Amino acid sequence: MRSLLLLLLGLLLLQQGRCFEFVIDGEWEEERSHMPDHRERHKRAILTSEEQEDFEAIRGDDITVRSYKVESRITSRFAHTTVRSSVINSGSKAQSIGFNVQIPKRAFITNFTMNVNGITFVGSVKEKTVARNLYAQARARGKAAGIVRANSQDMETFKTEVHVPPGSNIEFELHYQEMMYRKLGFYEHSLYLQPGRLVPQFQVDVYIFEPKGISTVQTPNTLGEQFEGLIKVTSSKDKAHIVFKPNLQQQRKCDNCTGSAIDGVFTVRYDVTRDSNAGELQVSDGHFVQFFAPANLSPLPKNIVFVIDVSGSMWGVKMKQTVEAMQAILDDLTIDDHFSIIDFNHNIRCWSEELVPGSSIQIADAKRYIQNIKPNGGTNINEALMRAVQMLVRASNQGLIDPRSVSMIILVSDGDPTVGEIKLSTIQKNVKRVMREEFSLFSLGIGFDVDYDFLERIAMENRGMAQRIYANHDAAEQLRTFYSQVSSPLLRRITIQFPDDSVSDVTQNRFDKYFSGSELVVAGKVLPSDSSTLTSFTTASAARLDITLETEGDMSELDMELAKQQHSFTGFARQLWAYITIKQLLSERSLATTAVKKRKITQRIMSLAVEHQFVTPLTAMLVESEDAKERLLADSPKDPKHGCCIGVGVGGGGGSASSGLAPVRVLYQPPPWVQMTTTAPPSQAAKGPEEWALPQQVNLVDNDPHFIVHLPRSNMDVCFNIDSTPGHILNLVSDTGTGLVVNGQLVGSKQAHKSKLSTYFGTISVYYQPDGVSVTVSTNSIDMTDGQSNHSFTWGATAEITQDGVRIAIVKNSHVSIIINNNIEVMVLLHRVWKKHPVNVDFLGIYIPNDNQYSPLVHGLIGQFSREPEASVYDVREGLDPLKKEAIMEVKGNRLLVTRGWQKDYRQDKKRGSNIYCWFIHNSGKGFIDGHYTHYIVPNLNSFLPPL
Repeated sequence: MRSLLLLLLGLLLLQQGRCFEFVIDGEWEEERSHMPDHRERHKRAILTSEEQEDFEAIRGDDITVRSYKVESRITSRFAHTTVRSSVINSGSKAQSIGFNVQIPKRAFITNFTMNVNGITFVGSVKEKTVARNLYAQARARGKAAGIVRANSQDMETFKTEVHVPPGSNIEFELHYQEMMYRKLGFYEHSLYLQPGRLVPQFQVDVYIFEPKGISTVQTPNTLGEQFEGLIKVTSSKDKAHIVFKPNLQQQRKCDNCTGSAIDGVFTVRYDVTRDSNAGELQVSDGHFVQFFAPANLSPLPKNIVFVIDVSGSMWGVKMKQTVEAMQAILDDLTIDDHFSIIDFNHNIRCWSEELVPGSSIQIADAKRYIQNIKPNGGTNINEALMRAVQMLVRASNQGLIDPRSVSMIILVSDGDPTVGEIKLSTIQKNVKRVMREEFSLFSLGIGFDVDYDFLERIAMENRGMAQRIYANHDAAEQLRTFYSQVSSPLLRRITIQFPDDSVSDVTQNRFDKYFSGSELVVAGKVLPSDSSTLTSFTTASAARLDITLETEGDMSELDMELAKQQHSFTGFARQLWAYITIKQLLSERSLATTAVKKRKITQRIMSLAVEHQFVTPLTAMLVESEDAKERLLADSPKDPKHGCCIGVGVGGGGGSASSGLAPVRVLYQPPPWVQMTTTAPPSQAAKGPEEWALPQQVNLVDNDPHFIVHLPRSNMDVCFNIDSTPGHILNLVSDTGTGLVVNGQLVGSKQAHKSKLSTYFGTISVYYQPDGVSVTVSTNSIDMTDGQSNHSFTWGATAEITQDGVRIAIVKNSHVSIIINNNIEVMVLLHRVWKKHPVNVDFLGIYIPNDNQYSPLVHGLIGQFSREPEASVYDVREGLDPLKKEAIMEVKGNRLLVTRGWQKDYRQDKKRGSNIYCWFIHNSGKGFIDGHYTHYIVPNLNSFLPPL
């Protein structure tokens, strides 16, 4: 059995005849080593409901609590929380005064200090054996201890008591750190407030600093209507300050009451601004953190086998809540999903022996089946899981499920196996043996009779996660919330990598799945470099898409910004890296197959925890007076569940990562399409890779919209403008032979300039009919759809997306190239203008190579010139403008008056452009293009051009 202690304090201090005794309760790990595993496995140290109700932050009979203050500093999703309280023993005799704090289970205590009548005790984390030896040397005596597991979903209770004489002044201060896990689109920071009495100086401050910006801050009033309006939020683009500071009267339960109404969880929810799907790469203090939380992607189809315990112990409220939750969960399934239900006691029953589509008929039948379940009998977990895996394997082998879909087993159980194979380690091995790499197992343990360690290990080992469901009135909501976190998988096989010799000590960087609303986090150390930026490359598979994304982080910018912030946590990156690393090592340790491997991992955990001052299951905090004569010991149990393992939890690691997917040790070499941005001299790197691949001579449309058509045989460029109306869609290329169409929609300037409203291309659409793929490029985003799935990418990151014969290459804030079957290419250039410009708007330019391989049926304003017309220019003479000569052009049987001028090619220089000298044709290209320009106006972005 694992230790119940998470903090152990003991001291007998004698000074000037006064006795201070730190009361401790709990057991040493060694004292319980004789307990039989099968009898003690389920013992839980929890607060009873009565103890929970009586919980007080400061406990004592006749005391004065002068102040109780909580401050959290959250920087880049990492929180450092400090709880301070000042207390006086106002009684006439000595008494015990308690300091109790509920902290998140995933947090690590980093310090605990006390000042008792001027004697200060300061904490330092050491290896557990070292701390115990030092503690023993001081011959400190005492009973009892510190943290017991609270009967709540997310909190543990830190309890300390000090026995002091009358008139004593005591100041308590506790520090802990934790990473904010993103769940269902929000980070949630919870502070448990239960002072138990009125406090003259009561204050809670939460400071948030997110370098990329804060998109939303919410402070749901979970403390009760009485405190409505007392929570104040001040926020700017990248900072927020939340303060809760009720005065004595506002704290009272009623106007004349002496008791405090503050009793509950103070919650802050927020999310950050994301300008691209490539994620956010932050570099600070010699460390980096990559946050990855893409959105605007179509979910992958799911294949789910629900495995539900219906043994006798599930009778009553547990089964009622499970059925209620399953009714809602089944409603969430779509026709693209496949599912089945296995319910088990001592026998195994299948609602359907095969996976079936999530049609309304099948869902209604499954609901009736669930409704009629009557719990009884024993528990045969092994056989139930074997049957579930067999069902997924059979469906996969028969080709019944989409190879890009996500297959998962969701196990719901409230107890240990009692029938069939009952040895937990054997069940774990059996499941591991038959599970395929593309399958995941999620375990939900209801109540405290289940061996949660086992459920967690078996899930972690099979690319899933475990969660405890508390068997109370909202168990159904807990089940539904968990399912919501895994119900929308967006990506599979995600890998986040870095160039050679740029980073070291990288945390888990391969993840099996990413679920909508969560976040994947990778951290590491930055190696010395002459480069001013760090680059990461993320690869993943979406619905029918393969994606590569590039992200850059400035090496020094964030540190300079943090130095300016008054309430930021400047060491966040270093601590966050250590936090993630220790959490992952604790997970690896729980799964270690040999004693040698376990010892090696243990040493690493202890070394990191001491270096970064984390109280973990393998370290202890020695709290000693300044002269080191008096010592206290803060101890933590060998308990891998002390926090949800990073990279395994849906909300914490984002998606579902797998311990079976080891971190990639070979660092990434950028793909060929980004070599230019990472290895070229600065003058070229800014231009991006694709423009160098484009031929020097192209047909293009840019600015207002100016068309430039290159005629290779005549070795000349011909220009014309189209003066149309905002909203009109012009066909540029229409090729019914290859199934390709390129259209552009016009936008107008904000107002007329010199009585003329300028028009530009605001949207370009490339539609490839054979694959049903449409790529729509606007000044805000690049959207891709195939009729079933929709995916959206911003201009904020370099990326490559491949689906069937279509490849999209985005160069950050520059241009995007769409390549069809490697023989047709369209490049769209982004032009940004000052947002407050009174006239100009953002617009797009389009560049199309002459050597695109169309069919003979191609047409359109640009497409028609793939069949180069004969053109000749003669009678060149001075024009009205001495800088612009005039001439006659014969083309397509027409004699046209043309003017020598120049237009701009912006591929090399987006601000100034490069001059291209051309013969300009007036009247919207009349005589040079077939028909009139109005013939090229089409109704929709994907419309082909009708025959002229």
